[in-house]
Amino acid sequence: MPMREAARAACLSRSFLHSWRCHSNLIFNKDTIGLKKNGRGENFHHKIDRILKNHVGIRLKAFKLDYGGICGFDGTSYLDRWLQIALKPGIEELSLVLPETKRIYNFPCSRLSVNVRNSLRYLKLRHCAFHPTVELSPLRSLTSMHLWFVSITWDELECLLSHSLALEQLDLNHCTEIISLKLPSALQRLRSLSVMDCLRLKVIERKAPNLSSFYVRGHWVDFSLVETLQMRKLDMGQQNFIRDARTKLPSIMPNLETLILGSRCEVVDAPMLPTTFLYLKHLSIQMALGSSIPRPYDYFSLVSFLDAAPALETLVLQLRMLNESIFVDPQLRHMPERHHGCLKSVNISHLNCAKSLVELICYILKNAVSLEHLTLDPIYGDRCYHGKYKHCVPISKRLKMEAQRGILAIRTYVEKEVPPTVKLTVLEPCNCCHAIGHLEQDC
Repeated sequence: MPMREAARAACLSRSFLHSWRCHSNLIFNKDTIGLKKNGRGENFHHKIDRILKNHVGIRLKAFKLDYGGICGFDGTSYLDRWLQIALKPGIEELSLVLPETKRIYNFPCSRLSVNVRNSLRYLKLRHCAFHPTVELSPLRSLTSMHLWFVSITWDELECLLSHSLALEQLDLNHCTEIISLKLPSALQRLRSLSVMDCLRLKVIERKAPNLSSFYVRGHWVDFSLVETLQMRKLDMGQQNFIRDARTKLPSIMPNLETLILGSRCEVVDAPMLPTTFLYLKHLSIQMALGSSIPRPYDYFSLVSFLDAAPALETLVLQLRMLNESIFVDPQLRHMPERHHGCLKSVNISHLNCAKSLVELICYILKNAVSLEHLTLDPIYGDRCYHGKYKHCVPISKRLKMEAQRGILAIRTYVEKEVPPTVKLTVLEPCNCCHAIGHLEQDC
C-alpha cells in the first residue's frame, strides 16, 4: 500500500495503526515512502526516521533501504541509528542500496556479529565500505550475499566467506579492490557465483564442490583453476568468445544444461567439431559490434552448436554483426540434412537481411523436425505491447531501415519454407513508438 493511503487508513483505524507499526517487513524507496518526483532526500530521511522510531522494540524480518532516484542524499548520519534498530535477533533480510557519493558509508560489521548471526539469510550492500575481521561471528543462516560497488579486499571477503558456510549464492559487482577470488572447499552449499566488472580481479580459483551456476562478465577465467564437472549453467561474456566456447567447453563442462554466451567483435566463425554438449537444453548467443568494424561474420557457422547439442530445446540469438545482404547475392548455401529432434523454440532478435542469417533460419526450418515456435524480432529490447512497458526501446533511423530490410528478407526467402506445424511470429517496428519523430538520432 502506498504511504499516503496507509497513513489515511491509520488515521481512521486504531487496529490498522497498530498492525502498521508492528509490520515486520520495512521496504523504503521513493515509491513506498511517497516521495514526489525530484523530491529531496531530507524529507525521505525524516519519514524513515519517524517510522523506525515507532518500530523500536518490534522484531523485524526484513529491512530494505533503496536510495535509487532520490536527490540530495546525505543520510550517512542516520544509517548507524537505523541499523541499530533494524539489526536485531530475528532479522532475515537486509538490503542497503546507497547512491555513489564522495563520503562512502562504512558498514558496521559488529552489528552482524552481535545481533543477527543466527537469523540473517539475505544480505545486499551497494556503494559502501565493508571490512569484516576475524572477530566476526559465524553467520550460520546466510544463504545469499550481493556486494555491488563495495569497498572490500580479498582478505576481508575470505574472512566473511569462512564465517558463512551456509552460503548458496554469491554476487560480486564492481568490487574493484578484489584481486583474487579463491572459493574454499568448505563452501559445500554454494551453488551460484556471479562476478561482474571487478576490474582488478586476476584469478578465480574455485574449490567449492557443488557450484553449478556461474555468471561472469568483464573477465577471462582460467578454467584450469576451477572445478567444472558439476557446472550446469554458464553465463559468460568475453570478446571473441564464441569460437573458444565451441572448442573448449564441451570437454571441461560436459554436463552443461544452460549456456549463455556474450561476445563482441567476433572475428572467427564457429568451427565444425565432433565434440558435443550431451545435456545442453538451452542456448543463448549474444553478439555485438565493437568500437571498430569487424569482418563479416558467418551466422551460418552457428549450425556447429546445433550439431553439438542433440538435446537442445530452446535457442535464443541476439545478433549485431555486419554481414553481406541477401539482396546482393540471393543464392543460398546448403548443408547436409541433419535431424534435430528436440529443438522446439527459436527466438532471433536484431533481425537483419544478412544472407548467412537467412541461411541459418532456413536450415533450422528444414532440420528441426520438432520445432513449434519461431520468433523473429528486428529490434532487441522492451516492447510497449508486452504489457509491462509504456514505450518500446528507442531505435535510430538507421536501425529502423535495417529492421525493415530484415523483415523484407524474411517475407521473401523464409516464409515459404515454414512448415504448417511451426508458428512463425515476425515482430514489426511499433507504429507508435518507432514512428518518425520518436526515433533516436544516429550518432
